[in-house]
Amino acid sequence: MTVKYHNPDGLFPQYLNHHHGVEVSGDSRLLFISGTNGYEQDGLSMPDSFEGQADLIWQYIGTILQSAHMNYEDIVNLRIYLADPKYDEANMRLRKKYLGDHRTSLTVISCQLLETKWKLEIEAIAAK
Repeated sequence: MTVKYHNPDGLFPQYLNHHHGVEVSGDSRLLFISGTNGYEQDGLSMPDSFEGQADLIWQYIGTILQSAHMNYEDIVNLRIYLADPKYDEANMRLRKKYLGDHRTSLTVISCQLLETKWKLEIEAIAAK
């Protein structure tokens, strides 16, 4: 599998953990991770804080990646839904915590989420 990053001249600078485009070619496996929220394993309770929910979500994404014999560095696309723009700074911190210097294609959206107690939801695509 070959991963090629597209950050052509004439565009604005890349954000943290971001490429403008990510091309995957060759013999590869793709893993599509559904929108994941911050419920505890009981499926009923969740942390009240953004950071608590985000940590759980990133841990769950890591567990799903491991089940496919992948890791965070195999993520090629992220779509992050924030319940409020005020969470953007914390979102960037948590993304950096789990991705380090790894960059993906990335969309961050602020919108009303399905459940009012959700602070964020994350979808991911990984390739290996």
